[in-house]
Amino acid sequence: MAGSPTARRRRLSIELKKLREKSALTCAQVGQALDWSGSKVNRMETGSGRVQPSDVDALCRFYGTSDELRDFLKSLAREAKTRGWWQVHGAGVPEWFNIYIGLEQDASTLRQYQCEVLPGLMQTEAYARELHTTGAHMSAEDIDRAVRVRLERQEMLTRPDAPEAWFVVNEGSVRNVIGDREIMREQLEKILEVTELPSVTLQVLPFDSGTYPATGSFTMLGFPAPEDPDLVYRDGITDAVYLEGEHHVREYTRAFDGLRAAALSPQRSARLVQSVVKEYSK
Repeated sequence: MAGSPTARRRRLSIELKKLREKSALTCAQVGQALDWSGSKVNRMETGSGRVQPSDVDALCRFYGTSDELRDFLKSLAREAKTRGWWQVHGAGVPEWFNIYIGLEQDASTLRQYQCEVLPGLMQTEAYARELHTTGAHMSAEDIDRAVRVRLERQEMLTRPDAPEAWFVVNEGSVRNVIGDREIMREQLEKILEVTELPSVTLQVLPFDSGTYPATGSFTMLGFPAPEDPDLVYRDGITDAVYLEGEHHVREYTRAFDGLRAAALSPQRSARLVQSVVKEYSK
């Protein structure tokens, strides 16, 4: 069973939709049979609201599932109500990013392209604080919370079951000075340290790489259970987009593979980062 509340909610939504489609019924037909609205059934299948175990029980009995499956789905509904560790930080973490963190915590693979800044899972406190201070209108308290969450997220890379994480970053994110040269030197040293972890790979896409298949930063998450499909995540200043269809995943996978092919090898990437560290040390 997936570990975080977000992942449990997603798995529950997937399973409920599969049961309805197997029954060849519409949301409206299921809702009418249970004296619900069709929109309620749809919300349960899209994870856009909390699902009560009693409603899951009613659905499972209507679909005629086994007792084992009904108990499993009811347990998902109960455990999806718990709060993740990151949710105690309130306004320091936007609601749309809460969803991403919950999914990230359960990912078995993580593939990310960053074209402007270095990956959050590799950022130092000073670098992250600088980004939050200049990039959003937040109180000092909320900035502290946001930075704390970012640093705590990084612990996933050192877990025994750490996801296989592959990062491709544009050379601009390595050379663009965030804060000052001292902050950047420490940040790049942190990058080199993190890439020594066995589950982490970093490649730098150089300025002279030519045309490459991407128009912005994105993250792809894969999950250990085959029932949990991969997804693509893209965020902006005030919201985020989650893409789960096979077509989206296939095209972003193709783009990421193209970025990896155009980027420097992990060894050459490390040497480039080391050379920039030397520049900032002068």
